[in-house]
Amino acid sequence: MTVRTRADLAQLPGYVPGRTIPGAIKLASNEVSAGPLPSVVAAIATAATNVNRYPDSAATDLVSRLAAKLGVEPAQLAVGCGSVTLCQQLVQATCGEADEVLFPWRSFEAYPLIVQVVGAGQVRVPLTESHALDLDAMAAAITPATRLVFVCTPNNPTGTALRREEIERFIDAVPEHVLVVLDEAYREFVDDPEVPDGVEVAKAQWAKGRDNVAVLRTFSKAYGLAGLRVGYCVAPDAVAEVLRKVYVPFSVNAVAQAAAIASLEAEDELMARCAEIVAERARVRGELLAAGYEIPETQGNFVWLPLGERTAEFNEHCLSHKVVVRAFVGDGARVTIGEPAENDAFLAAARSFQH
Repeated sequence: MTVRTRADLAQLPGYVPGRTIPGAIKLASNEVSAGPLPSVVAAIATAATNVNRYPDSAATDLVSRLAAKLGVEPAQLAVGCGSVTLCQQLVQATCGEADEVLFPWRSFEAYPLIVQVVGAGQVRVPLTESHALDLDAMAAAITPATRLVFVCTPNNPTGTALRREEIERFIDAVPEHVLVVLDEAYREFVDDPEVPDGVEVAKAQWAKGRDNVAVLRTFSKAYGLAGLRVGYCVAPDAVAEVLRKVYVPFSVNAVAQAAAIASLEAEDELMARCAEIVAERARVRGELLAAGYEIPETQGNFVWLPLGERTAEFNEHCLSHKVVVRAFVGDGARVTIGEPAENDAFLAAARSFQH
């Protein structure tokens, strides 16, 4: 007798994380190389002494601090086990089998996997020739079945970011019953003043009576807590409420909550570190452009090399130089900005590739 599972999942590709190879420089997962700050490590150690107790499932203290920081009500916040889990909760909270989720492509690799697992339909909208989100095409692709639109800005893996005017124009074009989710996992690395804070955009929309805009953020990237899995969603009260209903109880553990709170308390130090990464990003992109590569403007902690059919070859070349990048075969390679010495090793490999 064979256990019956969903037939539609047989062809579902698994999520492919960035590779880790002993002795190699890992620039594949957009992690912060420096790791958490000492004060955060101390908070983690203290919290670890109480792991015999269940965590606060509502993450009350963390939610309260985030609400104060962002200028929203606690009822407008929902936490999750990384922003990727919140992506899944959003689809679960808005979609049934007859509904569709729309997103740009290429974008965050988990979007199509999450949508298929939940059982909803998916609509992928190609990027522009300049590797940016095509908001006009996305608006045109909305149908009566559309329930949710993911807008990744800065976009992973291309790094391109949207400006205020185009975001607001897009939101105006979206029917009010369709939820627009601004996925801002890399917000802390943005240095272009024309790229707006999505939370401020959302609050402005709410003030106008539009309750269909939400924002995703994470502690995995700029805050250096990728291994602890903490994300949050800023959303209208009704959306945040249903997100909490589909939340798996206790999934944001006590150590993760303590680390996130300590990271917020050390935010000035963390933002100074982000500024150093942004400076390195400009250096790396400039060197790659000088070497003849096409590199879109990026606002994440990574650069995108649109190598097309040569991506696999480039990936193997980097591996031979003990550098691990994130290859999306047939499209391009995403390379995390690491420490200066790590970036230099990658640049040496890139320069020696015959492109």
